[in-house]
Parts: sequence; structure tokens; C-alpha cells
Amino acid sequence: MSIPVDISHWWEKWFASRDQIARDRIIEHYSPLVKFVAGRVGAGLPSSVDPGDLVSAGVFGLIDAVERFDPERGVKFETFAVPRIRGAVFDGLRSLDWVPRSVRSRAREVESAFSELEARFGRAPTDEEIAGHLKISSTEFQKWLVAIASTTVGPLDRALVAGAEPRSLAGETPDSPSAVVEESEVRRLVRQEVRRLPEREKLVMSLYYDEGLTLAEIGSVLGVTESRVSQIHTKAVLHLRARLAASGIS
Repeated sequence: MSIPVDISHWWEKWFASRDQIARDRIIEHYSPLVKFVAGRVGAGLPSSVDPGDLVSAGVFGLIDAVERFDPERGVKFETFAVPRIRGAVFDGLRSLDWVPRSVRSRAREVESAFSELEARFGRAPTDEEIAGHLKISSTEFQKWLVAIASTTVGPLDRALVAGAEPRSLAGETPDSPSAVVEESEVRRLVRQEVRRLPEREKLVMSLYYDEGLTLAEIGSVLGVTESRVSQIHTKAVLHLRARLAASGIS
């Protein structure tokens, strides 16, 4: 599908002289892409999260994409822009501190349980063992996972730092968790740890992040509900966070 003449004209002006009016026209043209990405990210989040805040954050990702785009690389602009828009939306989501303190606290408790029980048993603990360690019932533990689930949305690197103590974007430091997980060595370590997860957790992570299936589609593959897949995914993310923390990564 060819680029419409009007937007092609503005791209030519932008590449030729970095004309700011041209940039504004390009941003305006692709603004529906921001709304689409923000809508996908916002699906399932608490009503307290204003969709307008996510769109506003995504615009910064679009601006960054326009300024960095190089057509010589042979990649469509939409393909180049979506990851940057999505990343900006997640950064904005973190800065909103939308995760309730109680949920953040429970996530930390589950991570600690994973660390302590794995060190004790030399293997991944079962749901029942984690619940027992937390002194709650198995049913209550599943409810905890449901509450934590919405904090683990998005790309794996974002999911691994979601719910951490919030910091402003201006205050990000090179060794902050959200910066650290961008490093290739840490990505390698994350992939390595994913391979060590229990089979069902590993399968869910692979289908979600590598194959791009939705939670509902994964549920159909595994023969379980979407809610159960969400719980398994959340547990896997918390499991990975615990292992990365034990390695001194986060």
C-alpha cells in the first residue's frame, strides 16, 4: 500500500530540511496509531487509569519515531513506530504510579517467597507451597495473582519492572531497573531463566512473547480459561523477577 500523496509530501520536506511544520503534519497523520496502541495497553487496566494520559505519553514515542526514522533501512514507518509508542506508553504508565500499594506489596511478598523456597528446595515451588509460605489459602493466592496480573502487561522487559517503586522519567538513572533490562546481557540472562521455568510457565511465556498469541488464544491451546493463563503468566513474571533480583540485576 503506497503512502498517500499528502503525507509523502510532508515526509519529503521533513527529510530535506527537518521542517517543523512537516513534522507536525506527520505526527497528526499518524496520531490514530497512538490511540490504537494506547487502547491496547489500556485494555484491562483499572478505571482509575485515564486513557488520555496513555495517549499523551504515546505521542512522545511517536515524536521520537518520526525524528529517528530512516527509510533507507527498508522498514515501514508504522513497524518502526509501534514499539517506540508502546514503550512511551508504558513509561507513562509507570510514572502515573497507578499500581496500588497493596498490590505492589503483595507482588514483593510473592517474589520473596519464590526466592526463599527455591533456595530451600532447590527447585521451583508449587502454588500450594507458596501459599503456605505466605500463610494464605491456595484460593487466596490465586486472587493475589489476579490482582497483580494487570501490572505485568506489555513487553517482557516492561513487565519485569512494572510495579517497582515509581520514579520520574527525568530521574531515571543508567542503573535503574528499567534501564538495566534494556542491556543485551540482561536480555540473555532473562531468556536463560525463562528456559528454567516450570514447563507450563515456560510454554505460556513462549506463546505470549515469542508467538504473539493472546491470553485467550493460549487458553484455547492449553484447555484452560483466559483467567488461568493470566495467573500463570503473572506467576512466571514474578518468578523471573525473583531470580533476577537474586542475581543482583533488579
